[in-house]
Amino acid sequence: MRWEHTLAARLHAAGYEVQIDYAEAAPSARFLDCIMALESLWVGAPAEPAPFVPAGPSANDVDVILDLTGGLEPGRIPVLAIEVGGCTLLSEGLLRLRSDCGPVELVARCNGKAVGRAAPMIHDRVWLSRDIGMVLVSIQSLFVQSLARLQAGLLDEMTVTPAAAPSHRPEAAYAKHLIGGLAARMLKRMTPGSRKFSWKTAYRFIDGPGVVETRHVGGAPFSFLEDDGERFYADPFPIHHEGRTWLFVEEYPYASRRGVISVAELRPDGRFARPRVVLEEAHHLSYPNVFAHEGSLFMIPESGTAKEVVLYRAAPFPDCWQREAVLIEGRNFNDATLFQHEGRFWMLGTERYAGGSASDTMAIYSAERLHGPWIPHPLNPVVIDRAGARPGGRIVHVNGKAFLPVQNGTDTYGGGLGLREILRLDATDVRFGPVLPICTAEGKGPASLHTVNRTGRLEVIDSLL
Repeated sequence: MRWEHTLAARLHAAGYEVQIDYAEAAPSARFLDCIMALESLWVGAPAEPAPFVPAGPSANDVDVILDLTGGLEPGRIPVLAIEVGGCTLLSEGLLRLRSDCGPVELVARCNGKAVGRAAPMIHDRVWLSRDIGMVLVSIQSLFVQSLARLQAGLLDEMTVTPAAAPSHRPEAAYAKHLIGGLAARMLKRMTPGSRKFSWKTAYRFIDGPGVVETRHVGGAPFSFLEDDGERFYADPFPIHHEGRTWLFVEEYPYASRRGVISVAELRPDGRFARPRVVLEEAHHLSYPNVFAHEGSLFMIPESGTAKEVVLYRAAPFPDCWQREAVLIEGRNFNDATLFQHEGRFWMLGTERYAGGSASDTMAIYSAERLHGPWIPHPLNPVVIDRAGARPGGRIVHVNGKAFLPVQNGTDTYGGGLGLREILRLDATDVRFGPVLPICTAEGKGPASLHTVNRTGRLEVIDSLL
């Protein structure tokens, strides 16, 4: 299938030589093909078979085997395989996306031992073909990640929880989910004033611990950044400059459906003025990561749809921003978050591959200077996790430890926020701690946060309505 050839292309791009061999399709694969063909009548073309590629030389001539069939036994040559929902046969695992086994989990195994994990984010939740496309991209990424760690001698065995067995047949679970999902989607469209997504930006002034330190949103109440109902404001980044306080946000007008960057100034009465647009491009902009460096003010907004990461310089601040340098080209890189560590600049964000999610696959780049050149980390992608890959604010330090706010998209995009400690970050390895969730004021569950930032006494968040 074409996704398998895309995997081969990604491996070629990473410097590997790839040979392809074939196995007979399993019955579950043929049933999956029928579903894909059926859904193509409503959502587009099915996943067509790729052009036939002649099989390569004997497996004895290769260094590693990537098993996409689930049928190879470990031997002299290392065998890497991916389990989907506990199934080594991918077609059976993909059918479980509509089972009652919970969110999909991927496990990489080397000669039968668990050595990697991925938790892909799926967005559609109605059409199975669309969600399968996203999971297949995560399978590609997990293979690339596992090979990079194997090559570096860092492929460690890990403990994984066995996947639960589904209680219903795949055919019944698929039909039930599709009918229920279509009904819910139709009901929402018929509800007056409903939108696919909308955000509220809020702020408060506090002394002492805030959301990051306490990991909940209790305490002093927040005030909302007012909007006119024709747009929302999200991704708040505050900054102090020359005795004044500014708040940069993504402004998203519903009419244009394209984000721009706006700024609001803090008034003497302690409230922010209405934001005004300061940066607009032909493509979507968001996540206005604004910062000071060597006497100048810079911004790196998210511009993944343009497949570039651009550094802007204020000239003058805060209303005029000039393109200073393109830091990364040809990559759909999202929510670039900078971090200076051990004499280098580090950029953390999620990298989207065609058909995959923009929120579950973290990549890291580094440079000696802000203007680059920026080089990818040899272990990219370093994290594949819907609950702990996409940044949700600046790096924060608590008790001498560095934490990255991360978005939790397990239930929905913008459904929660957590913190991950950066345990190790250097040219050879990357290690993160577990995701520590930020809870509601009552501490009874994850708060529906998307971003958290703070400068001085000013703390800002945004939340999904």
